[in-house]
Amino acid sequence: MVLAGVACSGGSRADLHKTLQTKWVQGAPDQQPMLIAAYQPWFGRPNHINVGYSSVDRVTLQKQVDEAKQLGIRAFIVNWYGARDQFEDKSYAMLQDIAAEKNFKTAIMYDEDDRNPGGSTDAVLVDLQYAYDRYISPHANVSRESYLRFNGRPVIFIFPKARGTDWNKVRQITNSWEDPPLLIYEDINEKYAKAFDGFFAWVHPGKKGWTHDGSNWGEDYLENFYTTMNSKYPDKIAIGAAWPGFNDSKASWSRNRKMDARCGKTFEDSLRVFRRYYDQEHPLPFLMIVTWNDYEEGTAIEKGYANCGRNNAAPYNTLGEK
Repeated sequence: MVLAGVACSGGSRADLHKTLQTKWVQGAPDQQPMLIAAYQPWFGRPNHINVGYSSVDRVTLQKQVDEAKQLGIRAFIVNWYGARDQFEDKSYAMLQDIAAEKNFKTAIMYDEDDRNPGGSTDAVLVDLQYAYDRYISPHANVSRESYLRFNGRPVIFIFPKARGTDWNKVRQITNSWEDPPLLIYEDINEKYAKAFDGFFAWVHPGKKGWTHDGSNWGEDYLENFYTTMNSKYPDKIAIGAAWPGFNDSKASWSRNRKMDARCGKTFEDSLRVFRRYYDQEHPLPFLMIVTWNDYEEGTAIEKGYANCGRNNAAPYNTLGEK
């Protein structure tokens, strides 16, 4: 399977530049949230689909950074599993190095180690120590100037899996580092709220859950996320999200979940929800596009997204197939 442009029957690829200018940017660019994008570094491995490139090809990574910058995206937030997954670790190291050359930023989105639930806390600490030593610390092996920071501190995103990690212990250890990071957790974790510096939104259909027709595009989820962050956690970092749709039919882990792209409206509308809750006096610091290149779950914007024109086509995935 080779990567193709995104299209609906009778339609064409939408202009991402135009969308981000007319549907997202309002007012001066320096008054907008910093636009970032989730990035998948595993293509080229045999257990993932063939999208026409390898995530450890330097020329490909350079091109991706250039294309993201042209859209106003200023950082890739990269799925990362620790040293145990050497392919993804190599891809991340290359991206951070390339980012340093191109005035771009990267950050780790750590997929929590869930192989040994009883020892998840220790596993998390080993992984995060490795990430800190190699990519973040003053003695890092890879140029640390390109690592994403907020108010001077490096940002580590946490994608939860194990559910048994003692995040208070993790917080205590990371605070002892010479350059302590901000820990940002996916969704809102009330149990360990004090251990995290903020929370980030992720693609989700909302209270009614996934539907067969994919009609729940996530508006109520985003509204609830922003409302809760403002009302219960106003002092924590909120990272909003936008997505073009969802369809995991190409993934080996598929659960037949989908979210109708609505011929581009899902992406356009999700880009704007945050404006109901944040303004120039109360700004949203970051907005993350979910995702740059997850073709297996149908959330990629790398090759554009479908503009169906007058045709209200069925949900599609981002490899251009029905």
